[in-house]
Amino acid sequence: MDKLKEKIEEIVKKIQSDKDFADNFKKNPIGAVEKVIGIDLPDEQIQKVVDGVKAKLTAETAKGVFDSVKNIFNK
Repeated sequence: MDKLKEKIEEIVKKIQSDKDFADNFKKNPIGAVEKVIGIDLPDEQIQKVVDGVKAKLTAETAKGVFDSVKNIFNK
């Protein structure tokens, strides 16, 4: 399970740092993930990674919004 978590972290960082990869992930998340992991797995298995990446990105976005709002009130 730790390997899966590591791959999700790696893909999230790549999405955040590489606009072309982020665009590719939006258009074809399964294909983008397969390129990063370098293994052709059944789509059902890759979908679990895609779901993990999307959840991580959503959580980080929500945290960023919360921190921004919190900073408004702490000034």
